[in-house]
Amino acid sequence: MSKTKKPMFLHASAGGMAPRIRRRYDHAFKVTPAYRKSLPDMMEAVDAIQGAPVPIQQVGIAGFRLPLRYRTRKGEVLSLETSVTGTVSLEASLKGINMSRIMRSFYDHKDEIVTPDLLRRILVAYQRKVEALHARVKLTFSYPLLQKSLRSGLEGYQYYTVSFEGTIDDAGKFRRFIEFDFVYSSACPCSAELAEHARDTRDAFAIAHNQRSKARVKVELAPGARLAVEDLHAHCLAALRTETQVMVKREDEQAFAELNGAYIKFVEDAARLVYERLASDNRIADFQVACSHLESLHSHDAVSVICKGVPGGFSADFMDFRSLVC
Repeated sequence: MSKTKKPMFLHASAGGMAPRIRRRYDHAFKVTPAYRKSLPDMMEAVDAIQGAPVPIQQVGIAGFRLPLRYRTRKGEVLSLETSVTGTVSLEASLKGINMSRIMRSFYDHKDEIVTPDLLRRILVAYQRKVEALHARVKLTFSYPLLQKSLRSGLEGYQYYTVSFEGTIDDAGKFRRFIEFDFVYSSACPCSAELAEHARDTRDAFAIAHNQRSKARVKVELAPGARLAVEDLHAHCLAALRTETQVMVKREDEQAFAELNGAYIKFVEDAARLVYERLASDNRIADFQVACSHLESLHSHDAVSVICKGVPGGFSADFMDFRSLVC
């Protein structure tokens, strides 16, 4: 018995019935250089640009993830999931960019140790590939540091949101930035004094209110300077003292209560304390500090922003306080 071929589906056309394209995927098909060259490119269309033919300051990718390698201050190499934001400028005469080239630039360096200095090579590579005047990149990752409890000797990993950022302009000027989030407890000085007053004058038991708080530090590195993530952590810890804890026993909880009592602070104090530490480090050319105290007394937060005050540098222009919610 002979097998009959299944008929192809037909559709109506101007010339009658024509065979319809088969709905199948050809696993055996191989792309040749000639075939690749024949593929249409919308970037070269005559009427490619839609809308106003003006330059675009930033265009690129965000949320592209891959594992990258980082070295701790002690020399240990960590492989950390990293979220990449990479953008370039676009001239008015061009429709768009080949975004996959930005991604491939990172895969070209995926086995190298990531430092703020490596960003220069990555930026130059994809700036050249997409023929852009300006380029910038931001790598965001969660960085683990082993923290010891205050009195019990227990240890646990604290994770910090960190970003390495680099920019390069049409003159080839390269700038390096590190952003670091530090979570701490803030006991209100006013509440502390009022609680003590209630005890002293009326023998009323009262507890000062405190709240989980966050400082976001963004620094620009001085030319040739090296600064580790651990260095920024040390600055924040020395300035604010009351970092939240990982592993605790009762003696640690008691110690934390004492620590908060010894280092009470308003959000204004927090900003100035961090300023004092960062301003003393010659490796840091400029900085911005944004603090948010997630009030337990109020239904709103207390916030502050401070910058070093370098002419033409960072300003205290920060309004994304929702991103500081812990």
